[in-house]
Amino acid sequence: MRSRRRGFTLLEILLAMVILASGVVLLANSWSGSFMRIRKTQTNTEVAALLERKMTEIDLKYRGKPLESIEEEVSDDFGSDYPDYRWEMKSKEFELPDLSTGLTSQEGGASEMLITVMKTMSEHLKKTIKEVKVSVFHKTKGGKELEYSVTTFFVDYNKELPLPGGM
Repeated sequence: MRSRRRGFTLLEILLAMVILASGVVLLANSWSGSFMRIRKTQTNTEVAALLERKMTEIDLKYRGKPLESIEEEVSDDFGSDYPDYRWEMKSKEFELPDLSTGLTSQEGGASEMLITVMKTMSEHLKKTIKEVKVSVFHKTKGGKELEYSVTTFFVDYNKELPLPGGM
């Protein structure tokens, strides 16, 4: 009797290699996607911590002080601990839309007294509230700079409300 040796055909070997290569490609894509998500989450966590830190510093620096003491624009970096990050603070006068136009457009309009009170209140709020925007900038590997911002409002509760008619 003659013994026959059975082996794999070329087609079977090629098919096995295609299946193996497909599995390796899928695994590599999955790993790459997970790695990118982890890196993005780490960046977002760092930015959130730096924003919180800077907002706390600014709040402690200006709390209880007159609004005029808040600087218009300040910027710096976070030192050698975070070389790819820098921060910027911009403050501006609180802008309130003119509400009296909405009142006069209603049926019957608005009384002159109500319009005067609304304008007085708007002016008072402009003088007692200051908007402060803090931004953290992150320089990516490609050289692009991403901005993350938080806005807060400082209120001076010590300013008297001027009432019309000397009330």
